[in-house]
Amino acid sequence: MADPWLTIIGIGEDGLAGLSEASRKALANAETVFGGERHLALAGVSGRGRPWPVPFDADVVLSCRGRPTAVLASGDPFWYGAGASLAEKLDTGEWVAHSAPSTFSLAAARLGWRLEAVVCLGLHAAPFERLVPHLANGARIICLVRDGKAAGDLAKWLSARGWGASAFWTLAALGGPRESLKEHCAGRFAGDLAGNLVAVAIEAKGAQGIPRSSGLSDDLFVHDGQITKRPVRALALSTLAPRSGERLWDIGAGSGSISIEWALCGGTAIAIEAREDRGANIRSNAASFGLVHRITVITGRAPEALAALDPPDALFIGGGLDSAMFDAIWSRLAPGARLVAHSVTLETEALLGELHQRHGGELMRVEIAHAGPLGRYRSWEAARPVVQWSAVR
Repeated sequence: MADPWLTIIGIGEDGLAGLSEASRKALANAETVFGGERHLALAGVSGRGRPWPVPFDADVVLSCRGRPTAVLASGDPFWYGAGASLAEKLDTGEWVAHSAPSTFSLAAARLGWRLEAVVCLGLHAAPFERLVPHLANGARIICLVRDGKAAGDLAKWLSARGWGASAFWTLAALGGPRESLKEHCAGRFAGDLAGNLVAVAIEAKGAQGIPRSSGLSDDLFVHDGQITKRPVRALALSTLAPRSGERLWDIGAGSGSISIEWALCGGTAIAIEAREDRGANIRSNAASFGLVHRITVITGRAPEALAALDPPDALFIGGGLDSAMFDAIWSRLAPGARLVAHSVTLETEALLGELHQRHGGELMRVEIAHAGPLGRYRSWEAARPVVQWSAVR
């Protein structure tokens, strides 16, 4: 970094006193200093200060390219801050960063928590449902929230979902003279905080969290009967072998249950569904699991609906496969992509048998029966058999 024009500075509630010498020097030399109004006040910047536009727009900083410029952000600018949004638009030599302790670090230090064992979330611009995959008895979570009202709303949200017994801390203005830390019970929190700077820490207690194994209960999903049932879904997911960061195409998604469980493993999914009402069910399920940011719903039919999509790492076809669809899709897959297709009809079963012969992979037939009443006794009630073909491109 021979001569970076931009300095990204993390600032805490202690203002200039908490900044390094390098940060203070960069502030003194900057022609323009960007930041929130609170940041600019903490740094004592007046005439050269420019408050961030709302919504945030990195281009206003880029318009100063080549001239000494500083950006102020809370704590660590690269943890739910503006740092990465700026750095990804710049060359390496254009910027340098001086970070301060993050709100998460300060909160963990006040509570005596091991930060590596804590879930850290930014909920100031995200729905509370992002908590859903992380809620489990004993889980420790630190959240950034928008303001005191949002902290109260979060406590109500937790209580409505059976987590009202959770310990609930509010932490404001950490690291400065106005620092405040108060412990509450989520179910009894009055939510009467004032001010903008609020972090919330939660030690979850109460309801059961969602299981982390494949094959969630069908009752957790909104559906009209068009759903890959739990035992078969578990089999499909184990074959799809989801990995964090991978992309799934879920064709004929129905309720989106396959996409939901894939996304819970850390991947992203594109759910393709022909019917609008089922597409609405998928969106509802994605929202209730806090996965709207990981699941894209496309209303349409394959292969036409796939034309503008980047190739997936894995593909699930829950039904409706025919030769034309297969040929169009198979040619789009990159080497190493995994395909899993299910069939409950004789016609598609015959096609899967042919594809297995041509392309290899694994072909299996799954028959499941559940115990049910038969007069005064019980008997087996057989579900339709499912044929699964899986292959790697």
